[in-house]
Amino acid sequence: MELLLYHLINYLSENIPELQTIDEDYGQLEALDNEETDTYPIVFPALLINTPDTEWSGLKGKSQKGKAQVGFRLCLDCYDDTHADSGTLDAVIARQQMVDKLHGLLQGYRPIEDGEMIREKSKFYTWSHGIKVYEIYYTLSVSDIITETVAAPKPKVKISFEKI
Repeated sequence: MELLLYHLINYLSENIPELQTIDEDYGQLEALDNEETDTYPIVFPALLINTPDTEWSGLKGKSQKGKAQVGFRLCLDCYDDTHADSGTLDAVIARQQMVDKLHGLLQGYRPIEDGEMIREKSKFYTWSHGIKVYEIYYTLSVSDIITETVAAPKPKVKISFEKI
């Protein structure tokens, strides 16, 4: 799955330059509320990517085909006052445009040779510190092809003793 993360981080950093952080998700958002956690600081807007689950089935030999899940957390700091009379209600539209741009880049994208990414579920929630999180999960087919290798022949050892 590391190769999948590598391709996704590169692809998205080239196509959404306004994101300040694009990284694998190892709990950076949760670390904001825990001063005891040692982690790199997160800069917003941020996109955190994880691969939480892959279901595998057998192919030929030792090779397998899997259905991998890839999760994206688009984290946006929301300091704009967006009530009806605020005059900054357009911030809501700007956030949705960022979500739409991300989805437009991912839906149908093939980060590796296998299947295309298909959105399976999404949700939205607020986090502490004025952060809104748009969480989207995609699935795609992945392969783990193991070619059979022929074992090297065992060396032949000849032991001889000399008479003294």
